[in-house]
Amino acid sequence: METYLVGGAVRDKLLDIPVKDEDWVVVGARPEDLLEMGYRQVGKGFPVFLHPETHQEYALARTERKIGPGHNAFVFDTSEHVSLEEDLCRRDLTINAMAQTKSGEIIDPYGGQEDLTNNILRHVSEAFSEDPLRVLRVARFAAKFKHRGFFVADETMKLMTAMVASGELETLVTERVWQETELALATAAPQEFVSVLRQCGALAVILPEVDALFGVPQPEKYHPEIDTGVHILMSLEQVAKLSDDVKVRYATLVHDVGKAVTDKSKWPSHHSHEVLGIPLQQSIAKRLRVPNGHTKLAALVCEHHTKLHRVQKLRPSTLLDLLESLDALRQPKRLKGFLLACEADARGRTGFEDREYPQRDYLNAILEGV
Repeated sequence: METYLVGGAVRDKLLDIPVKDEDWVVVGARPEDLLEMGYRQVGKGFPVFLHPETHQEYALARTERKIGPGHNAFVFDTSEHVSLEEDLCRRDLTINAMAQTKSGEIIDPYGGQEDLTNNILRHVSEAFSEDPLRVLRVARFAAKFKHRGFFVADETMKLMTAMVASGELETLVTERVWQETELALATAAPQEFVSVLRQCGALAVILPEVDALFGVPQPEKYHPEIDTGVHILMSLEQVAKLSDDVKVRYATLVHDVGKAVTDKSKWPSHHSHEVLGIPLQQSIAKRLRVPNGHTKLAALVCEHHTKLHRVQKLRPSTLLDLLESLDALRQPKRLKGFLLACEADARGRTGFEDREYPQRDYLNAILEGV
């Protein structure tokens, strides 16, 4: 029986990133062998065991075979005859398919170290295509490591595009879609998650309301970038600098969805896009089961962001209505999130990235005087 450190922990060690969680794989053992050593079995799909002292997870080396559509339609072989190389082969990316012995030796049968050096996100084998969730995972890794210069390999992007075209992504459980989206929004470059998904066609499947914004023009006077989809990417880049709160980042992602359904004959103007966006946001939230706190903030940003942009010019009655809608005095944390999302929207425009946003201080000053 041999045990190896595997996956993200090995990758992060090689990247000099602090390792938060360690996962181990056990080769040449049966479940009863680990039970006799005091390990406690957890998990239903395949045998995972908790170490009796460290409580870290140890999984038996396994192979898997797809038997139906979707993310969970697999059967597993966890016999003691499964090799380490076979276990690593089933993993998604080469950079996640490395192992380390207890003595520190790196075992890298699929070129993960070279891809780490070259900043490449590359699939291990064609078995990648059997799990549609991996499309979202690759997009998330692209967002997570964008600041290090990582990019998706051409052959992997081609495979992801084929997976989307096959309809496999439509079999994903919505909770897993939201889980990956939430994790991606928490990265240093959430805009890259959206960009990669759009490149392979997956954005139209999981977030069609956002995908529809690409190609929708805006007035060049206010939006030199013109394309609304590009504006969303730029706004996400800005909000990542302003706030770590995923609720704020989600609100930024969906704040302009109404622009895709305004009267095309009046484009590039988008009158009433704020109100038109609310039912679209509700549809996203219901479909993906977005948490209520995220949904509430997103609705407020969608409906009121343009009011805040011109807050210095609002009539007193309109300003009072805005403050009441925001429940500003009783919900200071949510108000802060609202202000940050609106600032990201204002700065998410070509040439406006470093502009000050005095509207935030103006509204806060009014509240301090109440």
